[in-house]
Amino acid sequence: MDAREKTEWLVRRARAAGFDLCGVAPLDADIFSSPNVLDISKRDRFGELRHLPQWLARGYAGEMKYLHDARRSDPRAVLPGARSVIVTAVNYHSPRPLSTEMPSSNLHDSPVGWISRYAWGDDYHDAILPKLNALIAEMRDEFAEPFEARAYVDTGPIIERIAAKYAGLGWIGKNTCLINRKLGSWLFLGVIITTLDLEPSLAPSEPPPADLCGSCKRCLDACPTHAFPQPYVMDARRCISYLTIELRSAIPEELRPSMGNAVIGCDICQDVCPWNRKAPVTPFADFHPREIRAEAPSREEQSHPSVQGHPEEFPSGQETKSLLAPELEWLASLSQQQFSRIFRRSAIKRAKWRGLVRNACVALGNSEISPRSADFPRVVRLLERLADCDDILIAEHARWARDRLTSAATISADSERGGESPTVIQANFHGLRIRKF
Repeated sequence: MDAREKTEWLVRRARAAGFDLCGVAPLDADIFSSPNVLDISKRDRFGELRHLPQWLARGYAGEMKYLHDARRSDPRAVLPGARSVIVTAVNYHSPRPLSTEMPSSNLHDSPVGWISRYAWGDDYHDAILPKLNALIAEMRDEFAEPFEARAYVDTGPIIERIAAKYAGLGWIGKNTCLINRKLGSWLFLGVIITTLDLEPSLAPSEPPPADLCGSCKRCLDACPTHAFPQPYVMDARRCISYLTIELRSAIPEELRPSMGNAVIGCDICQDVCPWNRKAPVTPFADFHPREIRAEAPSREEQSHPSVQGHPEEFPSGQETKSLLAPELEWLASLSQQQFSRIFRRSAIKRAKWRGLVRNACVALGNSEISPRSADFPRVVRLLERLADCDDILIAEHARWARDRLTSAATISADSERGGESPTVIQANFHGLRIRKF
């Protein structure tokens, strides 16, 4: 079996395993060893990697120290003798509303949050990595010569979207996502780096898929935190996905109001992309929103500050919760034990418990819940309890959210009193006393 036949076989087996796309990019030594490649067909291949040091030097990676791994600049460093990278893609688009279409509260007027579409279902790492390892096992059975191979799903020092571009799977959009003309950008990418000599999916003189973004800049204009200093460049420090998932410290206060009700990730720059308007729906139920049984706190968990003294405000028996527009009170009230139990098979666990509770506090502060709502006093009491907890990070964000809500409520009270502004105003909303000094 020659290199061309191996690649054809791989693509067939990948499609049979459930991958929507599969391609091969070469890892030629001269592409990475010198910027002055003589062969014009290779000169621009993986050219984006040459901009990585400058991007890092500008601080755009924020606290993501793992992005400084030198191997990211040369995929061959990941596996000695690597000659090819196999790139796969799985569509995870589900038939649910876009984040730009969702109200900030549910039918019961309770404030809800937004979890990025990629995290609605089971952890994509657990769904895709076994498929890649199974493909490697098939390769060992099919190919006679010895070879090495390593599979990664967003876990290795590989910039998958760049490899995907040069494997012919799509182009990199102005929002830095890989976009496929037929599937859009709702794609999970996986890679196999191997020492096998495979025929590239693109011919030596064939360019990667054309950039079809054109003059469109909907993604750039829609970003509420202005995370794109220019097209094709992201300042991760301002990206809501980074702020809610990767950032372990306090969220910059000036960015919090612009985060809206986001609690895990953000889909806005993909929701507004025209190439996603006709994106097909994934057939895999694993990627559809999970339904979760929200059990009442155990006796041990009732010591959690969000529950203590007010167990009547939390589920008795079992309730079903959805990760599509989840209730913010529920997320903010989770204990460490509940979080670990509920999200052990979910990509949400990446944010960790304190990160999720921190994010839920910010979203509650942005909820604009009406002081006349029956939920208002309960939300403020929850934030008060979290503001007094021992976790400094959670407490600070809870205080910010509480002050933001109660300040808005007091302004509303001022307005209803005909613009009067006495030194001390006491407003009574459903028995909750709010003071403004």
